[in-house]
Amino acid sequence: MIDLYRSQRAMRNMRRAALQRGVIAILDIGTSKIACLILRFDGPAELADDGVGPMAGQSTFRVIGAATTRSRGVRFGEIAVMAETERAVRTAVQAAQKMANVRVDHVIACFAGAEPRSYGLAGEIELEDGVVTEQDVARALAACDMPDLGQGREVLHAHPVNFALDHRTGLGDPRGQIGNRLATDMHLLSVDGAVVQNILHCIQRCDLELAGLASSAYVAGMGSLVEDEQELGAACIDMGGGSTGLSIFIKKHMIYSDAVRMGGDHVTSDISKGLMVPMAVAERIKTKHGGVHATGMDDREMIEVGGDSGDWEKDRRQISRTELIGIMRPRVEEILEEVRDRLEAAGFDHLPSQQVVLTGGASQIPGLDGLASRILGQRVRLGRPLRVQGLPQAATGPAFSAAVGLSLFAAHPQDEWWDFEIPTERHPARSLKRVVRWFKDNW
Repeated sequence: MIDLYRSQRAMRNMRRAALQRGVIAILDIGTSKIACLILRFDGPAELADDGVGPMAGQSTFRVIGAATTRSRGVRFGEIAVMAETERAVRTAVQAAQKMANVRVDHVIACFAGAEPRSYGLAGEIELEDGVVTEQDVARALAACDMPDLGQGREVLHAHPVNFALDHRTGLGDPRGQIGNRLATDMHLLSVDGAVVQNILHCIQRCDLELAGLASSAYVAGMGSLVEDEQELGAACIDMGGGSTGLSIFIKKHMIYSDAVRMGGDHVTSDISKGLMVPMAVAERIKTKHGGVHATGMDDREMIEVGGDSGDWEKDRRQISRTELIGIMRPRVEEILEEVRDRLEAAGFDHLPSQQVVLTGGASQIPGLDGLASRILGQRVRLGRPLRVQGLPQAATGPAFSAAVGLSLFAAHPQDEWWDFEIPTERHPARSLKRVVRWFKDNW
């Protein structure tokens, strides 16, 4: 537990140093692409010492470099071949540095996959002198009973999502208020530790320092949900290449996250197998002609499959768009049904608003929003990333929601458990017994 706390604080301090220098790189390590944005901060970021959350000073930034490259060595959002992923990361970072004409040393990265699991924790303390101080908030967070995360799992996010002071609940920041008992609710997200270690190792091999790590599902929600959706309750479905992440927000906090190990690449793979063509050809057919809703017109629309096998008959094949939709739709339905089951398990239907926002590269399949609203039974819209200064036109599509959200996360991070000076002796004994080893040998 203490290792985790120290290393996350170390990353926060690195982030602070990078912001004072004025530039930082944002890295979205995905299954189908690796995106790098370089941010320049206008003036030194006025960061308060008491946590780096919404209560602290916020910094304005602009994107001065952007690059993407085809991802290599990543499956299901997790690194499978280190050397290939390292090469792809170097390519993206170098291209973005060239465009920005600066060198960066610090990156904040996000990743999908890693089997995220959400926990809701609660802690409560008696106040010693009637006024809530920074130390009282730290004690309340330390009083949360840590769950048994399981072998090899590590904590990625730990957000206090609500504070209650005596009978008043729904407080964003209780510091300075008067009362007798302080209670807090915390959302904790754990992930597979080996995935995190691989990302850390990959970034170190690229001669970069890791100044922060986030879940893609979380930052995609920050990047694509508008303010009232984050406030009233909404789910963000981030459909990537190798996995589909989902996050639920309410009162501007993520309260649940999960991932389905299927994405747009699985649809491409189905087309590749169904038509017996290489993945690259299947991807081109999917993006140019794909869809999930067939009309009478689609029987007559013929698609050249193409190919260079040397077999004239095979290379001249044509299929109707209806046949293509027949291959794509079952897989898309399977992904959405899996998402629906996860949302139901999380109790999404009890929220005051049940808006669903689809984003990510695979959300661009024509007709997907209609199919999603039928399967999920909710209001569904397609989400694009929020507008950010200096973002190139090519990076404004749904595939960049996570990268843009990660930029917002870098500039305005929410308070997390490690932003508070939690006294070591105050860690409850039961928490210490289940020590979470975090980046053990790297700090």
